[in-house]
Amino acid sequence: MCAEKCMNSHASLFILRVVLGAIFIAHGWQKIGMMDGVIGFFGSLGISAIFAYIVAYGELLAGIAMVLGVFTRLAGYLISAIMIGAIIVIKYKVGFIGGYELDLILLASALTISMSGPGMYATGKKVCGCNSCEMCGDKKIV
Repeated sequence: MCAEKCMNSHASLFILRVVLGAIFIAHGWQKIGMMDGVIGFFGSLGISAIFAYIVAYGELLAGIAMVLGVFTRLAGYLISAIMIGAIIVIKYKVGFIGGYELDLILLASALTISMSGPGMYATGKKVCGCNSCEMCGDKKIV
C-alpha cells in the first residue's frame, strides 16, 4: 500500500478533483442548455461562436473527466485555459474582489491536479494500467 505520508495527499486530491469537476459539470451543462445566450454573449465580446461551443463542451467534458479521474491532466489543462481566457477577456477589468478571485482559485485548483496527477483514488489508474503512486513512488497500489 502507498506510504502513510501520502494517504492524506491522495484524499485531498480526490476531494479537490471531485469538487472542481462538479463545478465545471454544472457550468458546462448550464451553458449548453442556454447556448443561444452564450453565443450571443461571446459575440458581444467579438469572439466567434465556435468558442462558445468549445468552452461549454470543454467545461462539461473536463468536469466529467475530473470526477471520474480519467484524463485528469488533460482536463486540468483545458480548465486552466478556459479560466485564463475568462480572467483576461472578462474578469480582469472588474478587479480582484468581485472579479477574478474565484476564477483564480479554479485555475489554481486545475493546475494543481494537472501538475500532481489525480491521486490514487482515480479511475484512470485502472484504465491506463498504472499501478504506482506518483507522489511517493510506491509500486504496490492496488
